[in-house]
Amino acid sequence: MVTGEQQYRIITCCPVKTTVINISSVESYTVITCREEETDQESADMKSSEHDNLKPDKEKSSQAPEDIKDEIKVKHLKSLLEELGLKQNYREKLSLSRILQIDNRTTTDEPAKCKSDLPWYFLKKVMMFNVTARNVKCTSECDSTSDDESGSTDLDLYNMIDSPNTEDIVNPLDIITALFLCSDGFLQQEMALKMSMCQFSVPLLLPSCVTKQCTLMLWAMRDIVKKYRPQSLSQSKGFIEERIVLSELPMVSFVRLGECSLSKSKFLNELLSNSQQYHDTFVHHNMECGDSPRRISNGLTEITWYLPGGNTNIDIFSQPVAVANLRGDIASFETQYSFLCQTSAAVFVFFDHLDSESESVFNLLKSQHHKAQIYLVGNCESKRFNLDALEKVATKLGLTKSNIIIKTNKKNDADFVKNLRKTVRNVVEKSEMKMKIEKMVDVAHELGILVDEDAPECQTAKKNAKTITSEIQDIHKYKEDELPRQGQIWKTLTSLQKEEFRLRNVGSKNVEDYKSDLQKQKDELWKKQNSYEISSAMTNFIAAISTPGTERFYFLKWMQMNLDNVSRIKLSELREKYKEKCKNSENKEEIKEIDRQISNSSLGIEHFFREMGQIYEASLSLPETNPSRQQLQHLPKLCAELLLDGFPLELVDGDASNIPLRWVSDVLSQLSDLVSTKTKRKKRKIRVVTVLGVQSTGKSTLLNTMFGVQFAVSSGRCTRGAFMLLIKINEDFKKVLNCDFMVIIDTEGLKSLDLAQLDNSYEHDNELATLVVGLSDVTIVNIAMENLTEMKDILQIVVHAFLRMKEVGKKPKCVFVHQNVSDVSAHEKNLRDRKLLLDQLNEMTQAAAKMEKKEENKSFTDVMEYSPDTGNWYIPGLWNGNPPMAPVNAGYSEAVYELKKNIIQLLRNCESSANNVMEFKEWVKSLWNAVKHENFIFSFRNSLVADAYMKLCTEFKKWEWEFRKEIHTWVRNAETKIYNFGTTAAKSETSDMKEFLISLTSEASTVLSTWETKILDNVTQYFKQTEGHVYLIEGYKEEFSNSAKVLRLEIESGVMYQLKAAAGIREGMKEIDKIKDSHRKEIEKAVHELIDKCRKKEVKMTETELDKEFEKMWRETLEKLSFSEQKPSNVTDSVSGCLRKNLKHRGSHANELLSEMSLQDCGKESFKYTTEGRLRKLKHGAKKVFTGQDHIMAAQELADRIIDICTDLVNEQVKRKNNYHDTYIQEILHMIDEKLKNNQDFKINIEFEVSLKQHICGFAARKFQKMHEDFIKENDPYRCLIKNKERFHDDFKDVFHERDQCQKKAEEFTNRCLKPAIEDFVNRSLGPDIIDEMRKLEQFSTRMSFQYSVLLDLHHKEDFQNYVSYIRSYENYVKSWILEQIRKHFSNQSTVFEFEDQHVRSCTDSINSAINKAKTRESEDLKAFVEDICKELGDKLVITQDALGAFMILNNADKEQFADWLTSSLNDMAETLRNEFKDSTFEIKLQHLHVQPQNELFKQLIGCGKQCPFCAAPCDAGGKAHTEHFASLHRPQGLGTYRSTWTGKLVTEICSSLVISGKKFRCSDTNNKFHPYKQYKKIYKDWNIQPDVSLDASDYWKYVMAKYNNYFATEYEAKPCVIPKSWNNINRDKAEKSLKESFNFK
Repeated sequence: MVTGEQQYRIITCCPVKTTVINISSVESYTVITCREEETDQESADMKSSEHDNLKPDKEKSSQAPEDIKDEIKVKHLKSLLEELGLKQNYREKLSLSRILQIDNRTTTDEPAKCKSDLPWYFLKKVMMFNVTARNVKCTSECDSTSDDESGSTDLDLYNMIDSPNTEDIVNPLDIITALFLCSDGFLQQEMALKMSMCQFSVPLLLPSCVTKQCTLMLWAMRDIVKKYRPQSLSQSKGFIEERIVLSELPMVSFVRLGECSLSKSKFLNELLSNSQQYHDTFVHHNMECGDSPRRISNGLTEITWYLPGGNTNIDIFSQPVAVANLRGDIASFETQYSFLCQTSAAVFVFFDHLDSESESVFNLLKSQHHKAQIYLVGNCESKRFNLDALEKVATKLGLTKSNIIIKTNKKNDADFVKNLRKTVRNVVEKSEMKMKIEKMVDVAHELGILVDEDAPECQTAKKNAKTITSEIQDIHKYKEDELPRQGQIWKTLTSLQKEEFRLRNVGSKNVEDYKSDLQKQKDELWKKQNSYEISSAMTNFIAAISTPGTERFYFLKWMQMNLDNVSRIKLSELREKYKEKCKNSENKEEIKEIDRQISNSSLGIEHFFREMGQIYEASLSLPETNPSRQQLQHLPKLCAELLLDGFPLELVDGDASNIPLRWVSDVLSQLSDLVSTKTKRKKRKIRVVTVLGVQSTGKSTLLNTMFGVQFAVSSGRCTRGAFMLLIKINEDFKKVLNCDFMVIIDTEGLKSLDLAQLDNSYEHDNELATLVVGLSDVTIVNIAMENLTEMKDILQIVVHAFLRMKEVGKKPKCVFVHQNVSDVSAHEKNLRDRKLLLDQLNEMTQAAAKMEKKEENKSFTDVMEYSPDTGNWYIPGLWNGNPPMAPVNAGYSEAVYELKKNIIQLLRNCESSANNVMEFKEWVKSLWNAVKHENFIFSFRNSLVADAYMKLCTEFKKWEWEFRKEIHTWVRNAETKIYNFGTTAAKSETSDMKEFLISLTSEASTVLSTWETKILDNVTQYFKQTEGHVYLIEGYKEEFSNSAKVLRLEIESGVMYQLKAAAGIREGMKEIDKIKDSHRKEIEKAVHELIDKCRKKEVKMTETELDKEFEKMWRETLEKLSFSEQKPSNVTDSVSGCLRKNLKHRGSHANELLSEMSLQDCGKESFKYTTEGRLRKLKHGAKKVFTGQDHIMAAQELADRIIDICTDLVNEQVKRKNNYHDTYIQEILHMIDEKLKNNQDFKINIEFEVSLKQHICGFAARKFQKMHEDFIKENDPYRCLIKNKERFHDDFKDVFHERDQCQKKAEEFTNRCLKPAIEDFVNRSLGPDIIDEMRKLEQFSTRMSFQYSVLLDLHHKEDFQNYVSYIRSYENYVKSWILEQIRKHFSNQSTVFEFEDQHVRSCTDSINSAINKAKTRESEDLKAFVEDICKELGDKLVITQDALGAFMILNNADKEQFADWLTSSLNDMAETLRNEFKDSTFEIKLQHLHVQPQNELFKQLIGCGKQCPFCAAPCDAGGKAHTEHFASLHRPQGLGTYRSTWTGKLVTEICSSLVISGKKFRCSDTNNKFHPYKQYKKIYKDWNIQPDVSLDASDYWKYVMAKYNNYFATEYEAKPCVIPKSWNNINRDKAEKSLKESFNFK
């Protein structure tokens, strides 16, 4: 072997003597091993671990000086640590958290490839209790190129014998020693614990190669707890369980003097193993790699224990005994040998040859300090054995025959072991020399041996822990005195919290008063908790965990061990008492009391953290400025730091069955801050693995084995509640798992015997299962097939949990684990069992689905992905043999490892994105709040789901607006084409308007279909992404796809109305345009004739004479023209016809009602809906008394809302000054029908519908009639001619005088034709621009953001009338609010002007382009040139025919010059327009817009318009086609005018509380019969009224009602309500906070 420091060669020859020759100082040694012909046993032993060629000692080398020896040891250590890759860890110790990290090694089956892999291979195996952990060997490259494979047939037997086999082999003891030297105290402790469970020996004295001192590994062994049954307890079946370092046991030590041909360790293993259960406790030369030379582990002293099980036929020793084994020659390790002699009952010295003349040998074996008996064990078969020498030494030492054991050739190994065992048994039974390992510290100090526990931080922590735990006498009393907040107070608080959510005992009380009383009781309990001083134990505890560095870790470990010791002693005493009392059946009460004490005797570190949590939670009820509260704000961070360092956090308090939500939430918030990257603040992701199953089925052990963690598994410490533990993911593996941490959750066993006595045990199990399944990505379900009844119960609980998760959008994966199944054919044989399991799962699914009212789930596979073949794992029993001496079964470890790999693979394949810590916190809160309700699915609300839904709504609104904006642009262009149809600007080839309209309709359908497909694709793609928790809202996918289709139909309907209206108006103008054109031509002809006539006169005419001639011509021409009067149509008749057509489907009664009153008389006065006839009045009165609501008032309010909307629609059309078209009234009637259809307040009767439509159509007809008449008047041909008289007159003079008209005509065309067209274009385009800008604001992004912003604004304004308007005229209020926000946002005109400027530029660019294109054409004259320009602009601008016609006549301008002047005029006009736009107010701009932004935004944000049937809160659902309505924030019913039937007082109850109470309601929808609120869905199927997300959620409206109680009473003509006491404590800030929580705003 060659290393960087030194070189060694091993040579074998015949002589016997061994020497070490120093060749070149330290650098190079040749070690010559010489031997005579010996037995196989002897020759093997020469290479054995007992014979180290690389460690010169006194006997091997008398020439090497001491300092050289020490230097060699150091070099040995250095070279080995380098080879093992541990050099850096000698100073920077390996930590437990690093070892537990999940990395690629965790799931790889690749063997160790090089020496640096060996320590990790060992750690990986030992952490999973794998008994093959010490079989550490590299895969040698020569393995794959052996002679067999290469085909070599040379017979080289010498080479086979001589070739060394140690190239890549490291002795397991060297690896173990190196790891203990390179690990911190906590990893050492964990290794010792796991090695002990594997029945490996553990280090007692750890050698140091750097110094001569060794270390007593007391701390490393502190956590080893052993359970055994000595023979004395075999009858009573009792047992002893104690920490092994505290057990007072005899110790028997085994050492070697000189060389020895007997394998000491091998015989020790046989000594400790019975015939049917052999186990390699100690490493020996016949083990894999055991024959490799030891390099650093000589001087290592190991210890193990033999513990009886109480069975005389199996037990080797009837009493427990410790067995120590020193590696190496005692001559070289006198300190270790002396330690063993002073602490052991007996020391067995193995030897081959004793030098009777050697003084050093005698001194070693005979010392006045030795307390142990010395036994000499020799091998007579060895050639070096000398019986005479033995006799001399024995005589000198005064040893008797019984102290000498000799292996002769007549004794085989079995006989020798039997003899040795008999001697040891004799020592154990008779020896009074018993010592606790803890007491060995004094001996160690005397001998200069270091003790690992002497570290200052360990001693300080020990002292701090002892200060707390030494006070414990009576556990129950101690908990009451020192940890008072978590007892009955906490349990009462728990029941009050659950009652707040369940309202089981509300009876006939007012719900809000009852909740107020519950709150008062909670406040009293918190006050009581705060009244306790923080106990000295808790003060010391908090101080100790606040210490920096490793001291607090030591403290927590000391606390845990001390508390376990106390609980164990107490439990043992109580069990004995219980056993005694049970002998007499009359002691029932005493037995019951002892049973209660056993339940309460558990005291662990979690109780202190629980108290800490309660101290913190209680402090939160104090004012924020209170010093006591402020002093405790650091506690969550302390706990978060510990969680990050690998300590478990109690998630569910098993004693109270509750989660201290504020405490857990704040700890997780602090954890999030700690793990977030300092620079990028990146949120760290986590994956969660949970285990569920029956109590005491090895769930905690399974997790401990799988992940190397340490959940409590000792006797009497069954897990209560649920604990979470954080495991880091290695950097390289983070991308594979897509997370940074793994959270492991260990849970209390379901069907716990402790809880089975309680009435609510099933409920408790359901709560726990729902919580942990909801939190997990993978759930391991531990089941036992042998107990069918128990299995059914467990499966029902588990299936319930999975069904609930499916319904709320979570899809955890599930693995069923069957433990104690060891047959290799288990998977095949259990095919029938798996089929049975699936049948049971299906049966349970149907039962659970029925209970949860989700009966569409028929089989387990409907609830989650599950395959009976891949979803089941069979794991053999934990122990290989009979405990306590049984090691962990290798099959168990390997099966758990395979399960672990499968779980890691499941996590890798998770489709859903991992949660970050804050999202995990949100799941904890929302799941626990939901399980507090009786109906989980109905009550579940999660801000992550809400957030994901909000994001989807935001995206959908963005797509919707892009669609609408595109259609606005398309409609604008289509209307432009229609208005230009039949003019010079028209580009259409057809002259038939119907054909043109059909082509436009077809084009519209294509555009609409394209956008509908685009949105549907967007929805599909959105749900394919893995980020943003999209999987949580998978159920909404179809809803939003349907919304895209509904949106298309809605927009299509509007587009068709607009196209028809535009086409109708254009058709109506066609005849008028012809008449106007004819008149202009007549005038033009008359003017030309006049010019010719005037020019023929020989006398030059004066200006006055020309004016007279023109006047004469004008008069004569007008007399010749026929001006038929444009008679206005009767709009009322058209409207009446549309109304009759609309009501035709309502039958003859509707027709009769229409005939009763003329439409001309309708709509003149305010609409009042009244009941007519005595019978109907009586019915109305009865209904009012029964239901507490006014049917007539609801109808009137609906009518008022619809009338307001229709009035706006009519005014908007009138403002455009177009001609009337039937589509206007059709659109209004369609809108009325939609509103009536959406109404839920009362049943619509024909009388109401007819009277409302008549009223609206009456006033609309009159307004449309006036609009129509104004339009006719404005477009009257005679009037148009008169209007243009001055222009004709001026043109006449210009032509007569032959003046250049280019500049004048260019300006005229620009100002009279182009400028109005550009203004019109801007007015048509500006509306969508404003909407676009407003939609950038968060309050206009989604329906919920909008609702939140409106309510927040109301809150800030604090104006009572605003609240009344919002509640009673919701749509009007929000429309005016939107307008107010638009005005506020555009108060600085610059943004609007930017839009206007863009459009002006766009138009001028188009006009310039049109001019340039017209120039290139061969136009005959100016008229053709202008027509070319108009045609180019025909798709963009509408140039009025009146202005264009007047411009065209009497025009003698040169087209080239005209074009130049036109360009110049255009620039001037654009500048003028900009100035005008700058100067005009925003209000004026709004009046001219074709698309009113407030109306469009209202349309997008008002949603479906449905309101809660109980409190009238508006629906917040996104998407057009949502199947369920929901409101984020419900309000007291009194705000919706509800009052008590009997007292007349306004009602304070809120529907989100009533739906979980046992109360009833009645109304017209229930036919005035009482109906349970809990079953409201039977009446209002499409409403989802969820309970409040928190008890403070409705504080916003409670605050409003409490503040304005008297005002509302006056407004509603009712008596003020009786405000619940707790409402008066809600201040302005609390109200605002509750608003944020309700709408999920941070």
